[in-house]
Amino acid sequence: MPDHLTRALIPAANLRALACISTDTVAEACRRHRPAPTAAVALGRALTGGLLLGALLKGRQRLALSFEGSGPLGKIVVQADAFGGVQGYVAHPDVDLPLRKGRFDVATALGAGVLTVTKDLLLKTPYQSIVHLVSGEIAEDLAYYLTESEQIPSAMGLTSIADGDGNVAVAGGFLLQSLPPADPKAMDTALARIHALPPLGRILQDEPSAQKLLRRIAGDWELEVLQEYPVSFRCHCSRERVATALRTLGKEELLRLAAERPTVAIDCHFCRQTFSFSAAEVRALAEHAAPASQQEAPLSPSGG
Repeated sequence: MPDHLTRALIPAANLRALACISTDTVAEACRRHRPAPTAAVALGRALTGGLLLGALLKGRQRLALSFEGSGPLGKIVVQADAFGGVQGYVAHPDVDLPLRKGRFDVATALGAGVLTVTKDLLLKTPYQSIVHLVSGEIAEDLAYYLTESEQIPSAMGLTSIADGDGNVAVAGGFLLQSLPPADPKAMDTALARIHALPPLGRILQDEPSAQKLLRRIAGDWELEVLQEYPVSFRCHCSRERVATALRTLGKEELLRLAAERPTVAIDCHFCRQTFSFSAAEVRALAEHAAPASQQEAPLSPSGG
């Protein structure tokens, strides 16, 4: 079954329920970044978490997640929208750690640090919240953010399984949230049902259906399905966007680059696509760029 996300309600428990199958989406990200197994699993969980949080947005709203830890992964960055699109990267994709009790050791790979959530809600300024990483486990950290920062009791489960070459076998997850007025007993009952289920990765390998996963979590509660739609890895970079970003360097810097380099290449951090501009093209961009004194946010030519 193609990657998809299901949004639903469990009226009897006053819960919002979302689930996502993201195997192909994560596999595409890993194809572009070629991460080692531990890094692949961490990136996969973060991408799936981004899809689930993106499903809470409306219209053209977007969000960004930045996990910054003291572990060898360094940073994981994810961007998602309300239409099932997600992109992301890990700062050090070559990280691979020994299994810990038979599981990928994402917590050690990420380490202690902070999670920054930035939402573009189409207002004058983006909304931003920063919370400490409580465990280094992506799902627990996102659930903690939702519960503590947004004051919405939440539970999240994420899985991403990679082989020894970093190839993704399965990825997906779920998100439960209490709707006002919150019913702690209902959430506890739902969590007890989740803990009684087989491992999430095994469930999704046997039956890759977001709706069926939610029905297993709901148990004898009625599940009211609201929406189901496809999800995928989507990067919004383009040659035009990169050219616009280059102009922020200012006329003097662009002319200097054109004089020093036959080609200026910009890599997109998210999709790894390279955009190359000849010296002549850089000079043409300089003609439409403001002097450096008028630039507010210069872009490094090594950025993406």
